[in-house]
This record gives sequence, C-alpha cells and structure tokens, in this order.
Amino acid sequence: MTQSLGANLTTPPPVLPEAEALSLVRAHWGLTGSLSALTSERDLNFRLTTAQGRYVVKLANPAEPAGVTRFQTRALLHLETSDLPVPRVIRTRDGATEVATPNGILRVLTWLDGQPLYLSPRTMAQRAAIGRIAARLSLGLQGFSDPAARQDLQWDIRHTSRLAPLLPHVAPDIRPLCADVLSRFDAEVAPHLGACRWQVVHNDLNPHNVLTDPAEPDRIAGVLDFGDMVETPLVCDAAVAACYLVDPAAPFESLAAFARAYDATLPLTALERRLFPVLTEARMLTSLAIASARAARFPENAAYILRNLATARAGLLAMQGLTLSTLWTT
Repeated sequence: MTQSLGANLTTPPPVLPEAEALSLVRAHWGLTGSLSALTSERDLNFRLTTAQGRYVVKLANPAEPAGVTRFQTRALLHLETSDLPVPRVIRTRDGATEVATPNGILRVLTWLDGQPLYLSPRTMAQRAAIGRIAARLSLGLQGFSDPAARQDLQWDIRHTSRLAPLLPHVAPDIRPLCADVLSRFDAEVAPHLGACRWQVVHNDLNPHNVLTDPAEPDRIAGVLDFGDMVETPLVCDAAVAACYLVDPAAPFESLAAFARAYDATLPLTALERRLFPVLTEARMLTSLAIASARAARFPENAAYILRNLATARAGLLAMQGLTLSTLWTT
C-alpha cells in the first residue's frame, strides 16, 4: 500500500507545539495572538487570531519536497493581482514568503471568511457558480509554470490506473463498480490524456475547500488549500470539482449545471468533453480507494480522511446508467 499511496500520503502530519509555532510567527512575521488547530490531511495548520485580523499558519509535511511547497506559494503569488477569492501570501519582516524550520517550511496566508460548501444548502445555481469559479481559477493559472508542477501525486486522477492495489480496502459491496471504473479508465481515457490540454490546476475543489457566502449560498466566497496543485490535463480539474456536486436525486441535472457553466467560461474541446464523465467517476474511485486505505493506516485521523467518502460513494452509484451524450446541450 505504501508504494501505491506515495510518501506524501503515508507520512503523518508534522507536530509542533502551539507555543513554539506562535514564537516562530512572532519572530518572523511580527504577529502576535492566539492559535487554534485546523484539520488537515498532510500538513499542520493553525488559525491565528490577532488584533489586526485572522490568518492561516501552515507547516508543510516533512515528506513534501521544499520545491513543491514553493510551487504552491508561487502559484498564489501568480494569482495575487487577480480578483479571484483565494488566500494571499503574507510576507515576513524581511519580505520572504516562507521560512524553513527544522519541522518543515512555515508560511502565513490570509484568512478567508465564508461557510464551507459542505455546510451550505445545495442548489443548481450554486453548482453553476462553482463551474464558473473552477474555470476562472484555471484561466488564472494559464501560463504559470514551475519545475515542481509535474509532481507525482496519487490524487492526480491521470494516475487512476495505479489504484488497483488499493481496491481491497474499498467496501466489498461497491468494489466491483470501482473495478469497472478502473477498467473503463484504462480503455477509454488513459490512451487519450496526452492529446488533451495540460496546465497547472488546483486539483482539489472539494466541499471543504470551497467557501460560500452564508447570506447568499449561491455565491462562492473563497477557494482554499492549494496543496494538491499539479500540472495535468485541464479536464481532470473540471472532473475533480464536478464529482462532489452530483446529486443522487438528480444526477444528470446536477452534473450538467456544473459542466455547462464551466464550458461557458472555459470551453472544453470535443475530446475533453468525451473524457469528462469517466474522469468524474475516476475521481470518485480515487476518493474511495485512497481514503479507505489511509483511514486504515491512520485510524486516529480517520474522521477527517473519510470526510468525502459518503459523497463519492453516492455519486458513483448515481452515475451508473446515465446517458451523458447530451450533457453539454443547453
């Protein structure tokens, strides 16, 4: 299992006492206040509350190469002049964007207000809004490159074929369906990914990383967590965002609401449209396989690791038997 997941998914998050983290932030950023721990899959994150406002303090996983962390920072700097609702990088007293510590690379980002999508009421208008913000984010990242952008990340669904060794961790009742998705990915998608458009993408617009306006849930207030960014086929990123929005009671309509809004903002090619449905299922399979395997490895963090498993399971079941040839037709 370790080989299938990779080092960045088999190394536990770093440990740093709050008092020590606060001391580092005070010394390098000149910020003082109180820290409270935030949940994370691989890193150690805190919310810092100060008299000037709130911030996010991020300590990177020690298994993550320094170049990958800098890649994430550089992407946020690339988006700094845009009007996209993403975190901004806070410079240190010396103007640096990161601080290397014995425990990992430390960064401070702005705090974004909003209600996580998983706590917000769902509507078709909201799905369309997520389609637009996902497309705008990819447009904002066009032209950005970095040596670490093609990191080997199992959450990158172009690597779906590698999930076969993890299938025994998936619940037995849905395992045959997962095996079928894997087979269709190998036959219908994998041979054609090289012909798609490639670029750096967010790669993780899940309901915990998207914020809505509590007073207006159809408005997207923020996009968080650039830790899974990667250079991959553009359509993979669209599929990642879409897979969390499938309503089991109206699977076609909910998927179409996202897809058509995305396509109206950033048109997909005929090939990308053809691959999109199976890639959406592939992300659901990825969530089921990786989460199940990691929860078994890190039972103390299982609640966080499994947070999107029910959505992936319900979505995958709901997509079976759908005729998606008219998905893009308004």
